[in-house]
Order: sequence, then C-alpha cells, then structure tokens
Amino acid sequence: MTGFTSSAQTMSLVAFTAVATITLLLCVMTGPDRDDLDEFYTGYGSLSPMRNGLAIAGDYISAASVLGTGGVIALAGYDGVVLALSTALSLVLLMFLLAEPLRNAGRFTMGDALARRMPGRAVRNTACAVTIVALLPLMLVQLAGAGDLLAFILGFSADSLKTGCVIGLGALMISYAAIGGMKGTALIQIMKIVMLLGSGTVIAVLVLQRFDWNPGTLLAAAAGNSGVGDAYLHSGLQFAGGASPRLDMITSELTVVLGGACLPHITMRMYTANSARQVRRSLSWAVPCVALFVLIVSVIGFGATALIGRDVIATADPQGNTAYLLGSQAAFGTTVSAAETLLFTTVTTAIFLTLLASVAGMILACANSLAHDVFAHSRLFRGRRRDDQLSPRREMLLARISALAVGAPAILLATLVQHHSLQPLITLSFCLGASAIAPALVYGLFWRRYTRAGLLATLIGGTLTVLLLMPGTNLVSGSPTAAFPNADFNWFPFTTTGIVSIPLGFAYGWIGTVASGRRKAGEQRKQYEAVEAWILAGAIRRGR
Repeated sequence: MTGFTSSAQTMSLVAFTAVATITLLLCVMTGPDRDDLDEFYTGYGSLSPMRNGLAIAGDYISAASVLGTGGVIALAGYDGVVLALSTALSLVLLMFLLAEPLRNAGRFTMGDALARRMPGRAVRNTACAVTIVALLPLMLVQLAGAGDLLAFILGFSADSLKTGCVIGLGALMISYAAIGGMKGTALIQIMKIVMLLGSGTVIAVLVLQRFDWNPGTLLAAAAGNSGVGDAYLHSGLQFAGGASPRLDMITSELTVVLGGACLPHITMRMYTANSARQVRRSLSWAVPCVALFVLIVSVIGFGATALIGRDVIATADPQGNTAYLLGSQAAFGTTVSAAETLLFTTVTTAIFLTLLASVAGMILACANSLAHDVFAHSRLFRGRRRDDQLSPRREMLLARISALAVGAPAILLATLVQHHSLQPLITLSFCLGASAIAPALVYGLFWRRYTRAGLLATLIGGTLTVLLLMPGTNLVSGSPTAAFPNADFNWFPFTTTGIVSIPLGFAYGWIGTVASGRRKAGEQRKQYEAVEAWILAGAIRRGR
C-alpha cells in the first residue's frame, strides 16, 4: 500500500478518468482534415509563441524528468540538482544554436532538415531509423511508468492490473497522436505544463513553509536525514561506486546537455513556427518554464528527503521515482484537509497527464518520420516515376497507420520491461541524441564540406557505438539497482556511453567526409552554399 487515504485514491481515479476523456475529446475536436498534411504535421503554425512555447516545454519535461530527476535529487542531493540544471541548459543550447536553422531547413521532420542539402532516400530512411531507435526507449519508460504510477497511487500490486493499465493507456496515447496530430498533442502538452507547474509551485511553497521559508534550513535538514551527512550536498554521491566518479558525472551531464534538446520529438516543435522570430519567442517562453520546473523539482526533492528520509524513499523505489509524490504528500503534514487532498489529486493528475502527453508526442514524431521520410518517398507508395507524388490524403492515412505501427510494439515491449530498472532506457535515448543526432545536426546545418557519406557515418556509427557500449554499463548489470541485478557483465566503467560515443559521433562525420574525397566535398560545398541563405537566415520561404 502507498499510505494514501482512500479519498485521495478515489479522487485520483476519478480525475484520471476525466482527464483521459477530456483530452481525447480535444484531440477529436482539433484533429486535422483527412487531406491536410500541414495541419497534421505542424498545426499550420497556428499556435501563438506563448502556446507553442508551453507545448515545447511540455514535450521537453517528460514523466522521466519529473519522476527520475526528482528521485536523483532526493537520493543524491547535489548531483541531482546538477542533472536538473543540465536539462535546462540543453534547451538553452537549442534556443541559441539550432532552433532557427532547424526551422528554416526542415518542414515536417528531422529527415527534411538533413535532406535539405543532401536529398535522397538513404538520408531520409536513416534519419527515420535513428528517430525510432532514439525515442522507443523513452516511450517504454513512460508506458511502463504509467502502470507503476496507477499501482502506487491506487494501492494495488497485481502484475496483471499493471499490464492492463499499460495496454489501455498505450491505446489512448496512440489515439492522441493519430487523431489529434500536432495541434491536438500541443493542446495536451499545454494542459500538462500548466497543471504540472501550477500544482508543483504550490507544493514547493508548502515545503518551504515547513522550514520557515529558509532554503538553508531545508538543505541542512535534507543532509541530516540523508544518512550520508555533508556528502549529500557535494558532488560525487550519485557515482560513488564507479571507477572515476568525477569523470562519470561530467560525462553524464554532457550527455544530457547535448542529447536532451536534440531528440526528434523536441526538434519537431521547431517546425510549428511560422518564422525565425516566432521560434525565438516560443523558446523564450519554454526556457523559463523549464527553469521554473528545475526549481520546483529541486525543492520537492530536497523536501522529500528532509521530511521522510532517504531510506524511506529508496525503500519505496530504489531509483527514487516516487520521491516527487512522497515529497508532495509529506508537505501536507500528518493531518490532511479536503483542500490538501484536492491539491494532491491535482499533483497526481498532472503526472498522469505528463505520461500521456509525453508518449503521444514521441509516437507522433516517429509516425511523422515513418510516413513522410520513408513511405512518402518510396516508389512502392508514390509510384514508379520519379516525379510522382503521394497524395496528401494517402500520406495522412499512412501517418495514422504509422502511429499504430510504432505504438503497438512499444506497448508490447513496455509490458516486458516494466519489472526491470528503466534507467538504462532513459540513458540510452539521451546517449543516442548526444552521439548521433546532435553531431549530424551540427555538421548538417553549419559545415559546408559535410557530405552524404559523412552524414550516414555520423548517424549509423554513433547509433551503433551507443548500442554496443550501453550493455556494458553499470546501469544494465553489476549493481543491486541495475536492470539485471543478478548478472554481471559490467565491462564499461561509466554510467553513460558519452565519454566514448560523443567524440566518436563527431569523428565519424569528419572521417566519412574526408573519405569522400575533395571532389565530393567541393560539390557538397556548392550545394550547401545554394541553400545556406535558407538554412541560416530563412531568406527564402522553405518548400517541400
């Protein structure tokens, strides 16, 4: 049992049902016409900068961020705060370096942006494959977390009920993506971020009130109740068991900074803006929202440790994923009023909506890439002649079928991994974003000599390197909290693959370009210069 009152459990269940019904209705009402691709893929860019910024922040703050980051802060203190700050810094990096060129170069997907200067099916197919491989692990985490969240709050432990929750909620998330498209999922993200930040702010205020509004008192109480003393407020606790704790920490933060904002479900939001100015204005709303979230989750994470103790949090979940909920509950004290029960219900509903919205956005990104980058440019669907085009209505149908084709296997895999530690899957996605996608985008948008061979080497080489190294990390085996705690094939002495895979990701692109020869590099330079004004300045409105 969770210790939550029966009234809180009942209210949470009613709220979950109401939210699921309302959000599905919104998707039906705002869904695009059957032959309107721009509306499905980008929502016509009809969102104002404020709403688009809230949607970007909603996509960026996943359930893994809320529950996982809160858990790391509660269990590891200082290291968790650095992790949270790294997530905010990643979005700032996107804002100042990649956002405008991405919007100018692409139309619907990451494949569009990369194929702007290197047209061809090989580039689009590879971009689609990397998109799916990078987002599938995160989808599994959110789907498995949905079952665990309902079980934790409602107090049941039967595996069959958890599996049923995963399947039912997964079907709902597929419906969001297939019916609502970009505009429908954006509205869900906006609802989610408003509820999450609103309820979180109130909980953070209640936590600070418990410590006389003194952050120093809160930190001292958290350190005293952590069981490790002053080490809780210094770096190294999270990686203390590794061979090189300081280097492991730096590598992990670099992976988050480079990989977080480059994941395809985040970059696709850049295409919903009508102009470079709107991209900047949208991100000027998104970044403060993420910064506020970092402050909220830090206060609640420290408050959880200060009020109930690190051991209690670790006992409830070794990864600390329930720390946010436990900290929210502890902020009310021993006697809980009806208003406080309602507030706690709002918190749980916000996390529930975060799970729904996060997976819907990821399914949409994968479905868009599969339909637009693969099917729309395949002769099997398009026609035999090179100038044949797939009809908008047929591409829309393929996009919706793609949502099912991506979501159904994700649901099946989530039911298989839900009883293991999911931290390796989160890390895998960020490593792929930092080691394959980030180098490809940086080179593809800014390096004039970058060739098709270099691009394919970056995407394929970076992905394969991460997939080869990740099973050897201590997140997979060799520790009690690993995905396979009873096995030990931990041969790679770091938590993430970034220390090797990030430099190699950039190196693959350079080697592939050099190996292409000077003639290819010269040709590519001319091709880039032909579209450079589009990419860097948006001088010409992009076409298909």
